[in-house]
Amino acid sequence: MPLRNEFPPAGSDYLGGASDGYEYRTTFAGMNLGHTYEMVKQFLKEEGYDDVPLPKNEEELLLFRLPTRNKQILLFEDNGYVHNPIKILFPIDRRKKKVLTLCIYNEDFPDHLLRFHRVLERKPSRSTPTEIETAASVKNAKKQHLEEV
Repeated sequence: MPLRNEFPPAGSDYLGGASDGYEYRTTFAGMNLGHTYEMVKQFLKEEGYDDVPLPKNEEELLLFRLPTRNKQILLFEDNGYVHNPIKILFPIDRRKKKVLTLCIYNEDFPDHLLRFHRVLERKPSRSTPTEIETAASVKNAKKQHLEEV
């Protein structure tokens, strides 16, 4: 059964990749980057992800590579193509020109979209007026409820 229909459970190995129940990660390496990318596209098609838009070829894929060599920035940004529920990433080590890492995310996982876009990892630098108003109205509602009880 395709990976999209039956996501590998945590701790399992599936076709050379590893799963934690939410993220399945595997690495591809071919004769060159074009060949590697074709392997990734074929894998996605076989595993039920043929409806996910992808760059049409190696040249388009390379447009998604971050131009920086700063490894700190690469720790916080996805260096590659990202389209829910997949990520096709270039290695941090630029010498590995033929390697791509494919990450597939479990769409049925709780808070999948927030996790995929790393929204839950972000800490707000300061509250917006809307957030302050919402927090105040929740606090007032709790206070009013306690007074009624």
